[in-house]
Amino acid sequence: MTKIKINKLPKSEVEIEGELEAEVFESYWDKALHKIGENLEVDGFRKGKVPENVLLSKIPEAQILGEMAEMALSDYYPKILEEEKIDAISAPEISITKLARKNPLGFKIKTSTMPEVGLPDYKKIAKKALEDTEKEGKNTEATDQELEDTIMDIRKSRAKHVHIAETGEAEDHKHEHKEGEAHEHKDQASEVKDASMPDAELPEFNDDFVRSLGPFKDVADFKDKLKENIKLEKENQAREKTRLKIIEEIIKELKIELPEVLVQVELDKILYRMESDITQMGLKFEDYLRHINKTIEDLRKEFRGDAEKKAKLALILNEIAKQEKIIADQEQVANEVAQILSHYKDADPERAKTYAENVLTNEKVFQFLENQNK
Repeated sequence: MTKIKINKLPKSEVEIEGELEAEVFESYWDKALHKIGENLEVDGFRKGKVPENVLLSKIPEAQILGEMAEMALSDYYPKILEEEKIDAISAPEISITKLARKNPLGFKIKTSTMPEVGLPDYKKIAKKALEDTEKEGKNTEATDQELEDTIMDIRKSRAKHVHIAETGEAEDHKHEHKEGEAHEHKDQASEVKDASMPDAELPEFNDDFVRSLGPFKDVADFKDKLKENIKLEKENQAREKTRLKIIEEIIKELKIELPEVLVQVELDKILYRMESDITQMGLKFEDYLRHINKTIEDLRKEFRGDAEKKAKLALILNEIAKQEKIIADQEQVANEVAQILSHYKDADPERAKTYAENVLTNEKVFQFLENQNK
């Protein structure tokens, strides 16, 4: 290998410019010729058994040279990355600059690399965000009003289910109903949860009602457990808000050249989740796009900011974990993988392990940041 030159490009891309020595490149001639010949059909010869002189008369030299270049760079590209310590994260874009027999193979290869993550003082940022949260001093105890509102929502939800069930049973016996009237029933059912529903139509809130909801002794027991659930939910919301504040402040001071490939990966994830949600609602994604009068490209532009934030978040958490030597507990990883594989029988165990390690490591990084004021 000779004449390797690395040119740094914007957005954490590099261009590798170089030449493969003539003798090394020429050594691929026979391999390339026979690879092409394996699939060549020539009258009077069995496939893969065509003599070399016949192959040479049938295959253009340019085609053989192209195959040689592909084979040579497939072998040497990983070696170049290793020798030059290039952490490539995208498929290489290869262009050939010199291609001739008994000559060096000239090439240029462009690829995205893992960016340098210039973290600000994340401990100081986390400490300040936590102090600000403590000053706000938000109470996470469930108020009487929150308790009553939640109970009312549960009663309305139960009334809606009962109404739909009864409507369904009634319609089973009324085959003469017109299609329009059937739609009317569905519309009425969907409006049952409306806040204007009179209390008389709601199920009575008593011991029997709460027992029908789950393992509750009586109304008092139900209210105690509901208060605890509301408190936990408010604590989770407060924690998420604090975490978001810490990350947003780190992102503001972050020094990074974000590779385009990472943004596109996050955009793909956002759109995949969106399409899955729409499909689960029984709609076709194409119909949904027509309804909102947007294209996939419109959505990619719309969600680009979110994708950039998600890409930066992943890099920040990864870099903090590296600097603080934070790793996931392997026993927890094994348990998480077992759960994933029990729910998704076709899941790849290695991918499941990588996913579990990532999620659990990120959680430990957040816990580390949350401990900066202690």
